[in-house]
Amino acid sequence: MTRKLKITCVGADLVRPVPLLALGVSRKRASAGPGSALAKLDSRFGGRIGAVMGRDFRGGAKDELLLYSSRTGEDGDPGPERVLLLGTGEPENGASSGMDSACARMDSMRGVAARALRRADRLGLPAFALGWVEDAADDHGSESQAAAEGAVLASWSFRELRSDREDGEDRGTVASLELAGGDEKAARIGGVLGEAANFARTLQARPGNLATPSALARSAEKMAAAVGLGCVVFDEKRMAAEGMEAILAVSKGSAEEARLIVLEHLGGEPDDAPLALVGKGLSFDAGGISLKPPLRMEEMKYDMSGGAAVIAAMKAIAELDLPVNVLGVVPSSENLPSGTAVKPGDVIGTRAGKSVEVVNTDAEGRLVLADALDWVSDRNPRAIVDCATLTGAAVVALGRHASAVLGTDDELAAQVVAAGERSGERCWRLPLWPAYRDQLRSECADLANVGGRAAGTITAAAFLREFVDDTPWTHIDIAGTAYGKALKPYQSKGPHGLPTRLLVEWALARTR
Repeated sequence: MTRKLKITCVGADLVRPVPLLALGVSRKRASAGPGSALAKLDSRFGGRIGAVMGRDFRGGAKDELLLYSSRTGEDGDPGPERVLLLGTGEPENGASSGMDSACARMDSMRGVAARALRRADRLGLPAFALGWVEDAADDHGSESQAAAEGAVLASWSFRELRSDREDGEDRGTVASLELAGGDEKAARIGGVLGEAANFARTLQARPGNLATPSALARSAEKMAAAVGLGCVVFDEKRMAAEGMEAILAVSKGSAEEARLIVLEHLGGEPDDAPLALVGKGLSFDAGGISLKPPLRMEEMKYDMSGGAAVIAAMKAIAELDLPVNVLGVVPSSENLPSGTAVKPGDVIGTRAGKSVEVVNTDAEGRLVLADALDWVSDRNPRAIVDCATLTGAAVVALGRHASAVLGTDDELAAQVVAAGERSGERCWRLPLWPAYRDQLRSECADLANVGGRAAGTITAAAFLREFVDDTPWTHIDIAGTAYGKALKPYQSKGPHGLPTRLLVEWALARTR
C-alpha cells in the first residue's frame, strides 16, 4: 500500500531543526545570490549557500545541489542538517510551458516537492521541510496545495504483488513533510487530491486477472463505505433489464461478467441536479475478434483508467465534502475474442434504442460508454464529463502531453480545460462539427461504431454525442496521458492516475 504522508504547515522561518530542508530556487533568484531571505540560513552553513548561488547552482529546472551543515546557530538551536537546493527554472512567466504564470508556478512546485521527497527517500530520512526562495507570490494557498500534491504523488509505488525488493530501490522512508509558510487548508486539499490520484494509480496497476469488473466494483464499494458515498452495482441481469445491450455485447466474449458501478455524493440540496462523471472501465481490452497486435498488449490493463479516475475523484469529493451533488458512473467489462464474442458486421442494440453496426470490435469503449451516458442523461444532470482511453488517434494528434477535449457546450469545455491547467493535467480542445457525424453512417443500422482513420478521436466523440441528449457534455480522451513514461517529476513509469485531479478541480470550481 502507498504510505500515508503527514503534511503540516509551519512558520516561514527556514532555520528549522529538520534532517533536510529542500528549497526551490528560480534562475532569477539564484543569480541574485542568497539575499536577506537566506541570510540567517547561509550563516549557519558557513556562507556556502551564497558561494554556490549563480555558480555551481544556477537554478535551472534540473539543477540540484546538496549541502551539509557543520555547525549550529549562535543560540545553540540546531538548524537543518542538510539543505537541498532545487532549481525551478523560470516558472514566473510560464512561457516555456505554454501555461499562464500561476499554473506554471503550481506545476513547478509540484515538481520541486516530488524531487525533494525522492531525494529524502534515497537518503533514508524520516522527514523533510520544504520552502521556496523566490519573489513573494499572490496565492500561498495554491502553492501549498501544489506542493502537497507533488509530494504525495511522488510517494506512490505499487508493491502489493511483490515479495522482494530490488537493490537500489528508493527506501520510501519519508513519513512527514513540513511546508514552510504554508496554508493548512490548501495543503489538506492537495493531500486529498494526491491520495485520490494514487488510489486511481493503484487500481490501474493491478493486472487484468485480478482487477476484473467484479473486483473493480468491490474496490469501489469498499472505498464508498469508508468515505460515506452511496454505491450501487448493476450486475448483468439488472443491465439487461435496463436495456444496456451495448455493454452486454462487449462482455459476451469473456467469462467475466460486466458491471456498472454507480457512486453518489449528496453534498448539495436534495432537489439540486447533480454533476455527473462517467469513466470507461475496460478491465482488459484484447480488441475482441478485431484482435490487437501482441506487442505491448499487456498495457491494455490500463484501459480502465477513466473508470479508475472517476472512482478516485468521487473519493476525493466525499473527503472534501464538496457542497454539490455528484454522480459517478463506471461501465466495466472485458473485451476478449471467443466463440461467443461480437463479430465485425454484427448489429447490436443500445439502451437509447439506436442500433449500431460493429465495424470494428476494438472500438468497444464507445459502446460501453453509450449505455452509461444514456442512463446518466436520464438522471437530468447539470453537466456530464466523461473520460476514457478511447482512441490511438488522440496520441497521434497530441502525443503524451495533453488529453483531447470535445463536447457540446463551450462553457463546460472551457471549464474542463481550465481545470486541466490548474491541475497540470492539460487538455486541448478539438472540434465536434456536425459534418463528422456523416463518417458514422451505416448501410444497415442507425450508425457505425467507427468512422474510418480520418479524425478518429473526433468521430469517436461524435458517436458518444448520440447518447447525451441535450445535456451539457464534455468528453476527455486520455489515451495518450493516462499511463506511460514519467514526463513530470511527480510521475513514475506506468499509471499516472489522470485525470483524477482535473475532475476534482472541475467539481471544486463549480462550488465557488
